[in-house]
Amino acid sequence: MKIYKKQTLSESFSIYFDKRMIKILLLGIISGFPWVVIGSCLSLWLKEDGLSRSTIGWAGLIFAVYAFNYLWAPIIDKIRIPWLTNRIGHRRGWIVTMQTIILICLVCWSFINPTVNLSLVISIGLIIAVASATQDITVDALRIEQIGENEGKSMQAGAAMAVVGWWTGYKLGGVIALNTAEFFQQYGIQNYWQITFLILGIIVVLCNIGLMFIKEPQAISRKESQKQTDRMIEHKLGRSNKITKSVAWITGTIVGPVMSFFKKNGFNIALAILGFIFLFKVGEAFLGRMSVIFYKEMGFTKSDIALYSKGLGWITTIIFTLLGGMFAIRAGVIKAMFVSGFLMASTNLLFSVLAWSGKSELLFAIAVIFDDMAAAFATVAFVAFISMLVDRTYTATQYALLASIGTAGRTTLASSSGALVDWLNGDWGIFFILTAIMVIPSLIFLYVIRNKIKLND
Repeated sequence: MKIYKKQTLSESFSIYFDKRMIKILLLGIISGFPWVVIGSCLSLWLKEDGLSRSTIGWAGLIFAVYAFNYLWAPIIDKIRIPWLTNRIGHRRGWIVTMQTIILICLVCWSFINPTVNLSLVISIGLIIAVASATQDITVDALRIEQIGENEGKSMQAGAAMAVVGWWTGYKLGGVIALNTAEFFQQYGIQNYWQITFLILGIIVVLCNIGLMFIKEPQAISRKESQKQTDRMIEHKLGRSNKITKSVAWITGTIVGPVMSFFKKNGFNIALAILGFIFLFKVGEAFLGRMSVIFYKEMGFTKSDIALYSKGLGWITTIIFTLLGGMFAIRAGVIKAMFVSGFLMASTNLLFSVLAWSGKSELLFAIAVIFDDMAAAFATVAFVAFISMLVDRTYTATQYALLASIGTAGRTTLASSSGALVDWLNGDWGIFFILTAIMVIPSLIFLYVIRNKIKLND
């Protein structure tokens, strides 16, 4: 009979000091940095060159590629980059290739005037978005593969560090970009944004240097498992020739990850998992889509929103992401999902209190801080959950697909959030109560399958 001693708080926290966590933090930074380039930097560049708000708004459509990167994720899992794969590994080869494309695009931007070649600027921005979305597939796979299949606690800590890294790359990248542009502008340099993009290119190079210190596990078992799937499909086709081998390869690349997921969990459990992932963050998305509109209608200024929602929000997110990871380590990822679901629902109710009480900076700060706390808990638990679901044979494809299903739930259903507020005749209090209720269906799915989910724990 084995006796298990529960970890102390310091023992649980010590997981964050594992050397692999630093590597995962760097991967998160690599993933978050391009969002600064095609987000804040591109928008301000176009704005300061005299382009209209509507033009800048339409330019933001390039972000849509992130919602569809699962479509080409099977290619990332299967195809090796010539020369680079043998030199630095499959995952790192893809990341370096995408980083090189981003670097070339930044150099191209440094020679372009948006008012003269707007279509070219947007086209290059789209290339950066595609490269970044492709890079994310590989970054997530490499992050997951840094942790052993049965190291559940380390996987949860890694999820927290990945989220912290993403926000660090996004926020600190923005600080560097904006301060650099302002520095060159104050010195009277006309094309200050173009020079700034060259400086940002240096950061890309540094990220690639850092990437070389991240060890990539050997992919022998993954390649062999993929080949077995191809051979099975080829056997089903009945013949062995170049055509059937090609059909088997294509089918294995596209269908193999889906077959693996349903085979591992069983059809009914797999469907319930997908239902949970699709619905889990819908309520949060409804609130997020309408939050700024609500703040403005309540009478809060842009500086109020910047201070409480952005400034304090970022600090809160970082702190509670680490604490959320700690909770998942000690309580388990399933319990963490339940707790974060209830937290999201209850913090949404704080906005109902704010709506019915009238403008109050104190209530506003409390609601925003607690909402960011709940969102941080939910994000790290969600990332850990889907990270522990994936089959290491198809890490990139399955993670990208599961993450995209969650994104689809938030983007498709939450698009009706404004119509819901109008239907309620602007009753924000009832609206936020409904967003709290929206988490219940996902938790029902989770409760039903809680003891049947096969996690790599």
